[in-house]
Amino acid sequence: MKTYKKICHNLEDTKELAQRFAKLITNGCFINLYGEIGAGKTAFVKLVADALDVKERVTSPSFVILNEYHTGSIPIYHFDLYRLENEGIKTIYDELREYSEGKQVTFVEWAEFNQNEAPFNHIEINVTYNDDDSRTYEFKSVGEDEIIEGLQK
Repeated sequence: MKTYKKICHNLEDTKELAQRFAKLITNGCFINLYGEIGAGKTAFVKLVADALDVKERVTSPSFVILNEYHTGSIPIYHFDLYRLENEGIKTIYDELREYSEGKQVTFVEWAEFNQNEAPFNHIEINVTYNDDDSRTYEFKSVGEDEIIEGLQK
């Protein structure tokens, strides 16, 4: 398991990080996102989607559970588990596994609500909002070490 940490002091820093990350996931990746409300999870997804040439408006899937984007260089599936209860998580878990296979990028916000049951390869990103308005992005690989190694370069 490899890790990478980056503090972004402004939108330009975050955009640069998102562009670097996007270049490393063009063959597909499953990403679990963690962080408090307002930390910047959806904003990071939007910037990665922009870097992957998504033409649609990227929005939070909080009320619909899943948004799909098919206009970019790779399909993007963006889940938000915040509003699902335990039973809802159980029903969607098999579907999440399907979204971990193949050439697509899958983002799951509020991944902690699936009891961190992701036995397949994925990247975990924890976004922290700091007192000075900066954001800390902590990346951890679970079987996707080459992506972290790419960020470290």
